[in-house]
Amino acid sequence: MDRRELAEFLRTRRERITPADVGLPAGQRRRTPGLRREEVAQLAYISTEYYTRLEQARGPHPSREVLAQLARALRLSDAERDHLHHLAGTPQGPPPGPSREVRQSIVDLLHRLPQAAAFVLSATYEVIAWNDLAAALMEDFSALSRRDRNVVRRAFLPQPDGRRLYSVSHADEFARTAAQHLRAAAARYPDDPELTELIAELLDGSEEFARLWAAHEVAARPTLCKTFDHPLVGPVSVNCDVLDITDRDQRVVIYTAAPGSPSEQALRLLSVIGTQRMDVVR
Repeated sequence: MDRRELAEFLRTRRERITPADVGLPAGQRRRTPGLRREEVAQLAYISTEYYTRLEQARGPHPSREVLAQLARALRLSDAERDHLHHLAGTPQGPPPGPSREVRQSIVDLLHRLPQAAAFVLSATYEVIAWNDLAAALMEDFSALSRRDRNVVRRAFLPQPDGRRLYSVSHADEFARTAAQHLRAAAARYPDDPELTELIAELLDGSEEFARLWAAHEVAARPTLCKTFDHPLVGPVSVNCDVLDITDRDQRVVIYTAAPGSPSEQALRLLSVIGTQRMDVVR
């Protein structure tokens, strides 16, 4: 463990982040550039004393968990995260589970697509970021728990509202594709307890999933067009494009309608309605 280099690295990463970057008030008497030590400690869920000792090159050897929390608090890139672990003498091993952290540039991209419904899926099919039009077309994801934002559960398990997969066409094809992707994810993250629990739940609650799982297929063909039967604006036919974020094992899903089509008009109407007037029984 190189305590001096680790201390300098933490300090320089802290000083480049403004309070606004992490949703903190700037205050009127801020004399240090970037964040204060106590603010980093708060964001990393560690004590201020412990973090201060790390920056003063006299701290104890940080655990992998502490390093992961610091990397998240300091918004480190993947390369910087690896460097942090090497300085601490604890090189990163394989990730225990799929990443749920979405790069800020991807979040910004979603909101720069006002005429497209766009969202990000983790490797386990959890919706982890979305724009307003995706929420209006599909569901107000902000009102759901993490568990209920998993679209594989929506595809295979009974839902309280009686709908399956947002009343969308090609639901069976999506279910088959999702099962294949989930099979591949299980091989990449064999030690992830959430993924193990999800698969067990699906096997226990869905004969269809159990049948697809038993086939051991991992290749999937994308569905290029889907139609949503929306309760307020009626059928909305969209093109479906998927962009892979390989370093995070995530996918950006983008739904767009043909220019000048009734579906494009429906999406424009949904962008105005949003989720505030959704009268679907939840």
